[in-house]
Amino acid sequence: MKQKILVTGGIGYIGSHTVTELLEKGFEVVIVDNLSNSSLEIYEGMKQISGKNPPLEIFDLCEESKTDQFFQKYQDIVAIIHFAAFKSVSESVQKPLRYYHNNLLSLIHLLKGMQKYSIPHFLFSSSCTVYGEPDRLPVDEHAPFQGAASPYGNTKQISEEIIQDFLWAEQGKNCISLRYFNPIGAHPSALIGELPSGVPDNLVPYITQTAAGIREELKVFGNDYNTPDGSCIRDYIHVLDLARAHVHALEKMISGKCKSSYEVFNIGTGKGVSVLELIRAFEKATGIDLPITITGRRPGDVEKVWADTSLANRELEWEAIISLEEALLSAWNWEKKRGNKNNYL
Repeated sequence: MKQKILVTGGIGYIGSHTVTELLEKGFEVVIVDNLSNSSLEIYEGMKQISGKNPPLEIFDLCEESKTDQFFQKYQDIVAIIHFAAFKSVSESVQKPLRYYHNNLLSLIHLLKGMQKYSIPHFLFSSSCTVYGEPDRLPVDEHAPFQGAASPYGNTKQISEEIIQDFLWAEQGKNCISLRYFNPIGAHPSALIGELPSGVPDNLVPYITQTAAGIREELKVFGNDYNTPDGSCIRDYIHVLDLARAHVHALEKMISGKCKSSYEVFNIGTGKGVSVLELIRAFEKATGIDLPITITGRRPGDVEKVWADTSLANRELEWEAIISLEEALLSAWNWEKKRGNKNNYL
């Protein structure tokens, strides 16, 4: 009998790639998405890639009654993978209440469903933003939380605390939080990829839109940081490597191999790459010169962070294997394939 997995935000960027990996591994998937930051076009691409038609329920997890109705309908779910959250650092600075409402309330409603309908496993989409500006690099899972640099980061810190409190009171359940670094790239088929609405908040889609002539110039937010070239440093991981990490974490939980009810793992490459280095890598991979403008620092940005991934490498038997160049080329192929279908407002 196939194990049924609920994937919230399952036609978003990371969710869609994870769903395709789960389907390939033989899991049965049901998707919940409110389409606030996703498109049914991605859902069609997922079906093409997998050759399967996973059920899609369209509603907002912040509506408790609809969430409960969903769990009543699907009572054979064995695990929840929770991606459905707002994720823009800069937007969260401007609209903090929107982020606290959506990211925390949706989580609480899912945990209530997990409790009421006896769902044993929960896989949480966390973030390296929980570390704030870390004292040591590379940052490992034992690093203390610093003050969050943005409301978005704070929602991830609070969410992890809520989950731990829930697990302490609710015996017999377990959760793994995966703290992502910076996912980039697209599926090699170019049928799914990152699909920002309006002006991209993330660097790589802004790069590809600039390369495509949609944006006049690429803005680099700050060149006066304490880094070798003055630009921020991040750990960029291909979204398919990230999706595979979810499958490994899910299999670990279902097989009963977790060492405690709550475990956390960094999911990155373990390599720090600056914004300017990433831009140069894209130019080298594609042969396209990008028009760049240096502007002021952006509120909420951390100066430098990259992962110590040794725990995930060991405990999840997982590692990132796709190169930076391949990731950037896949993002560019996705951009070219979409052409004028993008929502570039």
